[in-house]
Amino acid sequence: MQPEDRKQQQPLSQIVAEYPRKHLAIASIAVAVVFLSLLLIPGQNAEATRVSTPVELNLEAKNTSKQLPAEDPALPWKEDVVRSGDNLSKIFQRNALSASDVYDIVSNSKDSKQLLKLHPGQKLAIQVNDEGQLQALKHIQNRLETTLYTREDSRFITTHIRREPEVRQNYSSAVITSSLYRSAQNVGLSQNLIMEISDIFGGVIDFVYDVRSGDNFTILYEENFLDDVKTGNGPILAAQFTNRGETYTAYRYVYPDGSVGYYNKEGVSMRKAFLRAPLDFTRISSGFNMKRLHPVFKTTKPHRGTDYAASRGTPVYAAGDGRVAKAGYSKANGNYVFINHGTKYTTKYLHLHKRGVRKGQKVKQKQIIGWVGSTGYATGPHLHYEFLVNGVHRNPRTILKKLPKAKSIASKDKEAFLAQIGGLQMQLAAYNNHRSLAKADQLTGSSTL
Repeated sequence: MQPEDRKQQQPLSQIVAEYPRKHLAIASIAVAVVFLSLLLIPGQNAEATRVSTPVELNLEAKNTSKQLPAEDPALPWKEDVVRSGDNLSKIFQRNALSASDVYDIVSNSKDSKQLLKLHPGQKLAIQVNDEGQLQALKHIQNRLETTLYTREDSRFITTHIRREPEVRQNYSSAVITSSLYRSAQNVGLSQNLIMEISDIFGGVIDFVYDVRSGDNFTILYEENFLDDVKTGNGPILAAQFTNRGETYTAYRYVYPDGSVGYYNKEGVSMRKAFLRAPLDFTRISSGFNMKRLHPVFKTTKPHRGTDYAASRGTPVYAAGDGRVAKAGYSKANGNYVFINHGTKYTTKYLHLHKRGVRKGQKVKQKQIIGWVGSTGYATGPHLHYEFLVNGVHRNPRTILKKLPKAKSIASKDKEAFLAQIGGLQMQLAAYNNHRSLAKADQLTGSSTL
């Protein structure tokens, strides 16, 4: 038996007696940290899945320091998958690491707080030196993000490592048979991409009333891959929508400051100054009607707005840029928000479950200002939406067609805009030409049978 083995089997009281008071103080702190972590940091209730693929050691890094700390290639890495109920102390104990190792990395490293919030399925890769002391630790949060802790004397150097996914471009087309959502879903588009199509063309197409069977769309968009496995979608780069025989084409333009907009080839914005609808709704339960029978009081009263039926908690957006004029509660309106858009236009949002803005606050178009509810005089969850021009109520659906578009590409940005969308125009044209030829081949082939 080796001296180290004999020492490990000594009674705890004998080991304690051999340590000086200074060392005992340090050990006491370490034990306290471990005890608190066991009490206060319970693991998440989820099933753990062990991944058989090895830990990836050569990752592209975006470092917090100028130089990536050197790893000892002679020391092997041992991987452990976080299990339900795990915390750092349990994992270290499972891998024959001591309480002092827990104390060292938690107390002497930057950004160590994330080690106290481990989630089942995440991976830790551990590197131990010849003395059995923790040398390095990799916290692999997901396939893209890893944090490396490397010992340097008495402290640990923290390095954040992020793998950049491979970006590929893809096309998708569909013919509308019933609705945009169902048709897009049938060709495999995600809900986010479908909503992005709706956002891009929402200023020129009313997707509730204008879309007809036979309309069609094509999009060119980005997909993200890691190790040839798709991890998600990127933005739509170019899109085309044919509605009732009229074709609208939009190109994504990224400004030098990083802001993004969609424009046609002339640089005219696809976005109206106001949204056609301030939420994603299921149906219009009551339209603009000056002689409507009130559902609560059963009397004929003017209905100077549009009621959008939607589930409680559905986000409500600001229809345009502006400033909150009022935000409060009344017996009739429930929770409400009024927004002034300059001196001419005002929009009102009633019966909210909860308000998300306050009086005097500036808001941007599509910013969440509240959530659908049924407060005030309401028979069920819905948003009552009003649109006023110079203080006079107007029908939100019809007035939008008469309002100006949002700002288009400025003359100083026109050259950069044309250069940026040039390649997208050629790609979209080439894809449409390919589809036309394929369709012609199909027709020719069917006619010869």
